[in-house]
Amino acid sequence: MISFPPRSNGFALSGKSALVTGAAQGIGLEVARLLHQRGASVVLVDIDAEKTRAAAESVGSRALGVAADVRDRAALRAAVDHGLDRFGGLDVVVANAGVAPAPATIRTMDDADFDRVLGINLTGVYNTVRAGIAPIVASKGHIVVVSSAAAFSPGAGGSPYMISKAGVEQLGRALRIELALHGATAQIAYFGVVQTAMTHDTLDADELGRGLDAKLPWPLNRRITPQKAARSLVDGIVSRAPATIAPAGWQQYGWLRGAVNPLLDSQLLRDRGLQRLLRDLEKRGEQ
Repeated sequence: MISFPPRSNGFALSGKSALVTGAAQGIGLEVARLLHQRGASVVLVDIDAEKTRAAAESVGSRALGVAADVRDRAALRAAVDHGLDRFGGLDVVVANAGVAPAPATIRTMDDADFDRVLGINLTGVYNTVRAGIAPIVASKGHIVVVSSAAAFSPGAGGSPYMISKAGVEQLGRALRIELALHGATAQIAYFGVVQTAMTHDTLDADELGRGLDAKLPWPLNRRITPQKAARSLVDGIVSRAPATIAPAGWQQYGWLRGAVNPLLDSQLLRDRGLQRLLRDLEKRGEQ
């Protein structure tokens, strides 16, 4: 894990209050657990009411589960209000909720799948930030937006995810600068491949997904656990880091993407194995 140098003093979590979206499972649940372990009260937000309540109970006594769809701005504002009523303030927001599309090319993908991914992964992050930004400014707190190493990776076969995460990166960069006016901070969290249910469904359980995953060279194909991803994110909160990335092997690619990506795109245009995979994707989409 790499944390970029902090731009302000550290941020002790004991006695603070946080809100995490996508918190019923995976990275979001592990972030909520770690925040709680470090002394924060936590509002867990996810779309499934029963799973969210159960997740909150598993986290601990200072955890509150609230059901909300991140595409619903009013529901997110209500979730923030629930947290304020229960814990008296809001110091940290983690906009983590995200989904992946079924592998498909742009020509053959389902329009509804594109809209769903962008609605949750990008507009949902914006909605989360908007719902929480006033109390964050009041507390001079910290907002985390979860992007991905996919923001600077080739997107063939899974472009909605890459598009959404690139958008989140730019949202985070703007937010970081704007919050500085108020003494608050923002962090962009980048992850490579994290071993979550979403990864299993899109890369492991799908034959064509496995083929696309196999195109990642070492060390970019190295997977990390949700616990390691959460630790990198929460360590970034504590240090008010402007950005974190895990696993660390993706950092060099991020630094060099301006030079590497044109060469990589040129190589992929001539990659016969990738072209076969994309043809198979299109055949499946046309059925």
